[in-house]
Amino acid sequence: MAIARPAGSLHAGDEIHIRKIGLHDLMTALAQGWDDFLDKRGDLVFVGLIYPAAVMLAGIYAYQESVLPLVFPIVAGAVLLGPAVASGFYELARRRELGLDARWRHFLDVFHGPAALSVISLAAVVALLFVVWLIAAWYIYATTFGAAYPDAARNVGTFFHTVLSTSEGWRMIVIGNLVGFGFAVVVLAMSFISFPMMVDDRVDWGTAMRTSVRVAMKSPGTTAIWGVMVVGMLVLGALPALIGLAVVLPVLGYATWHLYTRAVVR
Repeated sequence: MAIARPAGSLHAGDEIHIRKIGLHDLMTALAQGWDDFLDKRGDLVFVGLIYPAAVMLAGIYAYQESVLPLVFPIVAGAVLLGPAVASGFYELARRRELGLDARWRHFLDVFHGPAALSVISLAAVVALLFVVWLIAAWYIYATTFGAAYPDAARNVGTFFHTVLSTSEGWRMIVIGNLVGFGFAVVVLAMSFISFPMMVDDRVDWGTAMRTSVRVAMKSPGTTAIWGVMVVGMLVLGALPALIGLAVVLPVLGYATWHLYTRAVVR
């Protein structure tokens, strides 16, 4: 007897068709994300506060442990984890699309449903890249600035003044940002479509990641613009003491779902 598979699921070997996306798709996805946020789910603003709170605590810990050079890499690198953290928003958007109950209690359904293993596996890969980024950031600091000014990191004012007023400090800034940009490009390409795809289609994480990279390669300019838009919105949301992220994070989560539905033929 044939066993029915869930709607949208894929067998191994099924061909996944993708579409080229443009600026119009990005703006439409953001508009739809805003509509999702307003539609009976404004009570989820508290979820948007959990992520920045965790990042802030990590930054404070780094400060208290006298590893000031890692504060910025932790805060900046936390963006890499965004697509994984937003998986609950993808699930709510999927349920709303299907006409199912999309209340906040379903936010964590993805972590104990059919897609859980794939989502957790790819999240672990992204987390590993985050750790590698922190190691790279520390190495860059130690070899460009730390060796010349070993005592600068003991005081916040002294550290930032020395970084901004010395050639070693600017060398660290330039090299660190270039390396960080490389990490960001890799993670953006492999994750911005893959997480919502796993939530929707129940594919394995390798298939989802390859599809995300294919979308990025098919529409490189649009993908780059999306990355800049995400960073810009996160910065704006973080300016008022991180409070704005309570709105920005859910909207970006929902928007990413709609961008996935426009980029991948389901």
